[in-house]
Amino acid sequence: MKIIRFFVCLTTTLLLVACSPPPELIGVDNPNVPVGSVEAAKKQKVFLMTTRQETETVGALYSDRRAPELGLASVQVSIPPTHVVGELERPKRLPPDPRTEFAVVEPTIYASEQAFIDSVNRELRKIPRGQRDILFFVHGYNNTTSDAVLRLAQFVEDSGFQGVPVLFDWASAARLTRYVYDLNSALVARPRLPEISSIMARTNAEGYDIFAHSMGAFLTMEAMKDSAQTGRFNAQGRLQTIILASPDIDMDLFRSQLEQIDTKFDRFFVLLSGDDSALSISRKIAGGVPRVGASNIDELATLGVIAIDLTKVSNSSSGSHSKFAGSPEIVKLIGNGLNDNSRFDRSQRATRLEEVIGSIPITIAFE
Repeated sequence: MKIIRFFVCLTTTLLLVACSPPPELIGVDNPNVPVGSVEAAKKQKVFLMTTRQETETVGALYSDRRAPELGLASVQVSIPPTHVVGELERPKRLPPDPRTEFAVVEPTIYASEQAFIDSVNRELRKIPRGQRDILFFVHGYNNTTSDAVLRLAQFVEDSGFQGVPVLFDWASAARLTRYVYDLNSALVARPRLPEISSIMARTNAEGYDIFAHSMGAFLTMEAMKDSAQTGRFNAQGRLQTIILASPDIDMDLFRSQLEQIDTKFDRFFVLLSGDDSALSISRKIAGGVPRVGASNIDELATLGVIAIDLTKVSNSSSGSHSKFAGSPEIVKLIGNGLNDNSRFDRSQRATRLEEVIGSIPITIAFE
């Protein structure tokens, strides 16, 4: 009876929270204040690789349904001149006001892999040599395409990432009550990763950084495990950094995954937080098995990753599950790490990390 009451309360709470989702806004410009008229607004091009089906729903671009083939697209995100680091000034109604709110315009669907690659390479050529990197971002559970695009654009802007952002937009149902659907969608998307890797390898990027959030970290680890088993993991040597933020992964499964991946990789980071409310619910759904993103930092460190505990960080505007983007100090700290392509030497890592961290209330552990 206790379990039944728990799920009844959980479902009721989730339905109340989910009753008023923010509007989809991809391709919706303001006729009175077009994005192009706000010269002070910054523009960020975001590329998409997706396992969602296209849709004609206004502002959505892609639906929550799973597509049989990989889709390739890009959008232009307008970041308002009034933007505050750590905030995501998303419009509550359409059309967006680009003077004070994020807007997403110029959606482009690419008819071929080569057209997509050519467009990515044009963006890379705008960046000085030595900084032509791709940030491959894998969103988490309960995300629409708009959600994921906006979060990535805000993160890139606030972190100061100097390369080109590419979003892996897998088919989340974007409903708090559809956890199992999202988990299965992540598994459905996993076989697409070799195809994605092949496309990325044909760009002129000098290096790649992988950033995966929540359930996206589960998808990422499964894909890396598969590539390691076939000898394709980092085969070109261009992978620079792996960051898993609030990973929604069973701790026992994570240990098994790491056993099959080369964890001697110097820049493999896991961001965790003991107060992560989303992972607390996930743990209950999973029968009480700890989630990696809310686990013990010392236990994580013994597995060969650099574990970063954000529990004491309390200034996140996006809640406890997305401190990587919602805390101004943390998003800038991550940006400093992504833009520093030199790898931490294990014998000097403690000293160098202390220099970077300064007074930010976080704890770091590694072997």
